[in-house]
Amino acid sequence: MSYLPYILDEDDPNATPMGLIVLQTDETIEPEFSAHFSDITCPIYVSRIPSGESVTTNSLSEMKMALPAAADLLPKARPYRVIGYGCTSASSVIGSDQVERLVQSTCNVAVVTNPLRAASANAAHLGVARFALLSPYIEEVNEPLRRAFAENGVSMDVFGSFGEAEESKVVRISRQSVVDAALKLGADSQVEAVFISCTNLRTFDVIPEVQERLRKPVLSSNQSLAWHMRQLNSAK
Repeated sequence: MSYLPYILDEDDPNATPMGLIVLQTDETIEPEFSAHFSDITCPIYVSRIPSGESVTTNSLSEMKMALPAAADLLPKARPYRVIGYGCTSASSVIGSDQVERLVQSTCNVAVVTNPLRAASANAAHLGVARFALLSPYIEEVNEPLRRAFAENGVSMDVFGSFGEAEESKVVRISRQSVVDAALKLGADSQVEAVFISCTNLRTFDVIPEVQERLRKPVLSSNQSLAWHMRQLNSAK
């Protein structure tokens, strides 16, 4: 064997990497993000975190212990400007500030966001605060989610749910089911906008139609997280 010479390319200083921590059971966020971020030059590195097959407050809380290890698996050659934690409901149970501290404990990152924090920022950016919430979750998960949004100045007094705890079923809820439910909730005259919760629920293809028919802003977990990560990554 011969050892052959090589040279190293310099990292592009304008292509700061972003990180994404995805639930083990999530089948949706990566393909939706791949399409959404197809125009950017900076890489998005992904790590997985163990998560329960069913969504309960206990299974969500358990992710708190696994977050540092999941963040630690991201490549470490360069620091990150932003990392997204892809779980709306767990962020409401664990708390956004705690999520950020746990990720930063093992990863060099300036800012950590999640769908709860991102959607709240997106709502403030749009100037809307009265939302209809569409959720796939059972009620023990919905209640802390609504409370967390309220603490961020976003009311969700109008809400509805598919009442499904199994992640493998959530990801397969049909497009038409999501459209019909979002239209029904968003038609309420009390609400200014609609939020479709859960990173495993397919929403990118749904939002334009619902928004056009309601004439109101429509946000989702993945859409808001992608928007916020872009905003934070460009704020250098």
